[in-house]
Amino acid sequence: MAGNLTRDEARERARLLTVESYTVDLDVTTGEEGFGSTTVIRFGCAEAGASTFADLHGATVREATLNGKALDPSSYDAEKGRLPLPDLAAENELRVVADCTYSRSGEGLHRFVDPVDGGVYLYSQFETADAHRMFTCFDQPDLKSTFEFTVKAPADWEVVTNEAPASAEGGTWRFPPTPRMSTYITALVAGPYHVVRDEYRREDGSVIPLGVFCRASLAEHLDAGAIVDVTRRGFGYFEKVFGREYPFGKYDQLFVPEFNAGAMENAGAVTFLEDYVFRSRVTDAAYERRAETILHEMAHMWFGDLVTMRWWDDLWLNESFATYMSVLCMAEATDWTSVWTTFANLEKAWAYRQDQLPSTHPIAADIPDIRAVEVNFDGITYAKGASVLKQLVAYVGLDNFLEGVRRYFDRHAWGNTVLTDLLGALEEMSGRDLAAWSKEWLETAGVNTMRPEYELDGDGNFSSFAVLQEAKADYPTLRSHRLAIGLYDRTPEGVVRRERVELDVVGARTEVPQLVGEKRPDLVLVNDDDLTYAKIRLDEHSQATLVESIGDIRESLPRALCWSAAWDMTRDAEMPTRDYVRLVAKGIRGVTDIAVTQTLLRQARLALQQYADPAWRGEGQALLADTLADLARGAEPGSDLQLAYTQAFAGSAVSDDHLAFIQGLLDGSQVLDGLTVDTDLRWTLLRRLVVTGKAGEAEIDAEHERDRTAAGERHAAACKAAIPSAEAKAAAWDRIVSGDLPNAVFRATLGGFVEPDQADLLVPYVDRYFAEVGRVWREWSSDMSQTFAEVAYPFLVIEQSTVDRTESYISEEKPPPALTRLLSEGRDGVARALRARAKDAASA
Repeated sequence: MAGNLTRDEARERARLLTVESYTVDLDVTTGEEGFGSTTVIRFGCAEAGASTFADLHGATVREATLNGKALDPSSYDAEKGRLPLPDLAAENELRVVADCTYSRSGEGLHRFVDPVDGGVYLYSQFETADAHRMFTCFDQPDLKSTFEFTVKAPADWEVVTNEAPASAEGGTWRFPPTPRMSTYITALVAGPYHVVRDEYRREDGSVIPLGVFCRASLAEHLDAGAIVDVTRRGFGYFEKVFGREYPFGKYDQLFVPEFNAGAMENAGAVTFLEDYVFRSRVTDAAYERRAETILHEMAHMWFGDLVTMRWWDDLWLNESFATYMSVLCMAEATDWTSVWTTFANLEKAWAYRQDQLPSTHPIAADIPDIRAVEVNFDGITYAKGASVLKQLVAYVGLDNFLEGVRRYFDRHAWGNTVLTDLLGALEEMSGRDLAAWSKEWLETAGVNTMRPEYELDGDGNFSSFAVLQEAKADYPTLRSHRLAIGLYDRTPEGVVRRERVELDVVGARTEVPQLVGEKRPDLVLVNDDDLTYAKIRLDEHSQATLVESIGDIRESLPRALCWSAAWDMTRDAEMPTRDYVRLVAKGIRGVTDIAVTQTLLRQARLALQQYADPAWRGEGQALLADTLADLARGAEPGSDLQLAYTQAFAGSAVSDDHLAFIQGLLDGSQVLDGLTVDTDLRWTLLRRLVVTGKAGEAEIDAEHERDRTAAGERHAAACKAAIPSAEAKAAAWDRIVSGDLPNAVFRATLGGFVEPDQADLLVPYVDRYFAEVGRVWREWSSDMSQTFAEVAYPFLVIEQSTVDRTESYISEEKPPPALTRLLSEGRDGVARALRARAKDAASA
């Protein structure tokens, strides 16, 4: 991995240095393995004679001079990524000439060769601290500077950095200096990219130039018009609510190959996972997710790029804010007006899961070094933080919140901040004292649970009503919540809300006198409208309504909250898994929100695979598959629901009849009216046949021949790893641990290897995992080693011996804290599954 900078080292370097400018010359014409990188840094030092170091990872230093004096190249440590800088002056100039290495792991400057046409594509990915894989720098967020890039590239390439080019002649692209920014949001993207250019025009006639890029072989699938439409809506909304224009000169969005994340907020040059260029039919949920990602990265242009956290302790400020603002923008400025339903069902489920792991942490986390932050891009940093911001908005009011944000931008533009800078601006605008709020919500870990408690009089009316708040013993904080309670009745029009009360809930018990005298409804929904961040439980009467009538709840958000409660109760071993699966099988017909539908179907399959009593699993799989087959046949031809049902059916089918139907869809002998069996759906169908032993290498190779693309290569790798034989698993394992696979193929192979329906074949790999994980963590890059530690963990071998083996490894080997965290999370997942299986078995 690149150098593991500590917070203390960063603070000391920031105390000493003021960085004035970078001039970076890159030559990407030197060969397939590496590129030339020449960097000149001009910087001041507060203490003449002091020493520090510059960051540069995995390079060969040809020449290094500091203030005109040659530095000894042998003093450079390529593995640690550090070049010592002794005896600094008040004003300094460092020049480093180096040969750097292309990445195949998605970190630094990544190089990809398109199997379709042989085109070579480059892109950078620098968060959290990988800029020093491409050029010499002080790679920490609070040492901002200007960056002036010159890039020598093949004459037929597009070259993109943070600024529009000043000139591009003879393959040499010269870019003007950027505004002051952090190293991690600088960017280089280069290659024979296809580009569509457009603009966002403001009412005063000024424009933001827009570019949408993808590989040439994907150009036919690029729906640039839809991407630009979301982009324009975002700029119109954010410039208005933030009170200041977009801070950079142009806005390029680049869909790049083998990207590890969803997207990255490089200033003016946002990179995206190219799976967002849809080459096959997808449901509207995928378009909604892409829009949220586009708007999330755009929000970062102000919150993260213009104003940046001082250190990674406040990473959540970047990510939570961008998540909250992207959903708010979608709800108010796009056609996805029910996006808060998706947020409740998807984002908050992620947060609740993360917050119940042994590695849970406060939103404002303690980040001692870079390796610690790299495992902190999690459901707390993103989804819990955004949920808490939603709660804060309910507390201070949206207008006050946005006015405080505008004041924050005005004060800190182009600078670095800490949490108290934002809270101070919000306090000024709202008049609220946020110190106690911050302590409760940002500086403590864990999630509260809310339950209604009531008594009835002889007429069936509430004679008392209270909300009970609970907390786990390990994280005992009882927080102050602003929430709503909804009373829902069964009617001929469905289950509809009769009454809503909004109040502050504080402490273990909060009386609700407003509901005394109200007739008991069929459903009491605590946290109606999803105002706060808390798990909810239903009283017995309401739970019966949920089981019988969840599909009849008319509004999407309360229905999603009920589904979320049922799923959480299943994960907590309070509801038998078979009851949850039956609930989905019965109630899914009433769900019309496609994002919720697909989430529920994923959760039902996960429940069967991990939480169901093995003695009942076969019956449950048959129930789910039968239900999905009927739904797929009966769905509106060509609809999103038809596609979602078919995809889920293809992941659930077990009987010979069901598998024959899948084979028929694949070979064309079976037809569902309106369903197009396109490239990606073909792979989905084939994979199920492979997993169940109905197809093998010959069929995989034939399908790969039809799809000789990068995506086809990944699908084929996943399918071969999912062949249900010991030999196939052994071959896949050898490829996985070799360290030779590029990141995207590595992930695909690993995904096929850990096929949930093949847990028995994975038992021998428990010991093999623990034999390899320490070496992988030491030797591999950060992203690749983290992926191995998480995904290869034997989470499907749901036995007490897996828990015991993990605990003994942690005790005996004493792995680094970040790896210990990932191992403890895996162990917790197995222990949770064991508890859920016991609950399910007891219900028989």
